[in-house]
Amino acid sequence: MIRRYQNRATETAQVIEELIALAKEMREANARGEVMGLTEDELAFYDALETNDSAVKVLGDDTLRAIARELVTTLRNNATIDWTLRENVRAQLRVLVKRTLRKFGYPPDKQEKATQTVLEQAELFSAEWAIA
Repeated sequence: MIRRYQNRATETAQVIEELIALAKEMREANARGEVMGLTEDELAFYDALETNDSAVKVLGDDTLRAIARELVTTLRNNATIDWTLRENVRAQLRVLVKRTLRKFGYPPDKQEKATQTVLEQAELFSAEWAIA
């Protein structure tokens, strides 16, 4: 959007409309987390798990919320500053994620993909968690 504006391919009014729409989407996303009773971190993990349609059908929203909460707590408590660089720590976290998914009955055929997605999500939050 900004690049189009800089190249004079978009009018100022159009850019403002798109920015307003983006702000509205962001507000709705924040409200969604509040309605579901999830923090920003938990909502991100919930969304990562929700991408699997069969898991949503089998487990339901309440179980996915519980999994997201537990994953945030587990990963936050066990992730070290350099966990993304050290394969042994990464392997330990992978085991913890798989254990959590199994505990809640996450579909076995989708666990590997979910584990990978959760670890990728954790990488995005790891810098923030290291500060806290």
